[in-house]
Amino acid sequence: MRYDSLDDFLARGQDALTRGPVAVVVVEDAAEIDTTLRHHQQLGFRALLALMPDDFALAPDLLDAVHRIRFDPYAEGALQAAVARLNDAAPGIWFYYCYNAEYLFYPFCETRTIGEMLAFHAEERRDAMLTYVIDLYAPDLERAPDAVSLDHAMLDRSGYYALARLDPDNHNHPKERQLDFFGGLRWRFEEHVPPERRKIDRISIFRAKPGLRLRTDHTFSDEEYNTYACPWHNNLTAAVASFRTAKALRANPGSRYDITSFRWRNSVPFEWHSRQLLDLGLMEPGQWF
Repeated sequence: MRYDSLDDFLARGQDALTRGPVAVVVVEDAAEIDTTLRHHQQLGFRALLALMPDDFALAPDLLDAVHRIRFDPYAEGALQAAVARLNDAAPGIWFYYCYNAEYLFYPFCETRTIGEMLAFHAEERRDAMLTYVIDLYAPDLERAPDAVSLDHAMLDRSGYYALARLDPDNHNHPKERQLDFFGGLRWRFEEHVPPERRKIDRISIFRAKPGLRLRTDHTFSDEEYNTYACPWHNNLTAAVASFRTAKALRANPGSRYDITSFRWRNSVPFEWHSRQLLDLGLMEPGQWF
């Protein structure tokens, strides 16, 4: 189905929000739109929403499977506004959001659906899930000038770290069960990344509830949503394998000509499997086995 706006979708396509989980893919450019949507379709999302400009096409096999919604991804606060509208329209429904050329992985996702994973997460009285945005990049920027290559994708196997997230009202007191995570291309090429965009943590998966709002730093207005675990034990976390930072560093004239390669001594091929991310400590199975 195709909709002229988010208002049009909420008027005519509301049935897509009656059962979750729902994947929301914000399309910023032409890179890997179809593979992004197919990847999340295969994970078992009950509905796929593609928020995208008219300029980009969808593959024929996705036309009936995806709710295509006309959207300007570059408008100020576009993502936050869209998440707020969807949240208010479907309280109690699980949502996941990402951009094109980003791929969700969670523990054992090759054999278990997103619905099964979230059913377990909900039983642990959790309403949101921390995800780490793990940068992917092409090894050869001459062959892949936009830094996107599914067949030869690489990631950093080390260089990730966390810092205490300080309470803005009390800088001497860190927030409980919240950390700021760093690493990947944003860390290695931080001179090209504004400080407010260097974090790699994102609350990508959440259960809608009245009044919930997404902030520009990918945290939510409810502080419990921003925690990495409950008070009594570790919880599941997930990873979003993403070409987005690599694309941005290649598209920005200030960094494009300064960076001739993203490879370094700790680059390894991405295996497109949750086991690799678990072994590297880039997501947490919690009590789910």
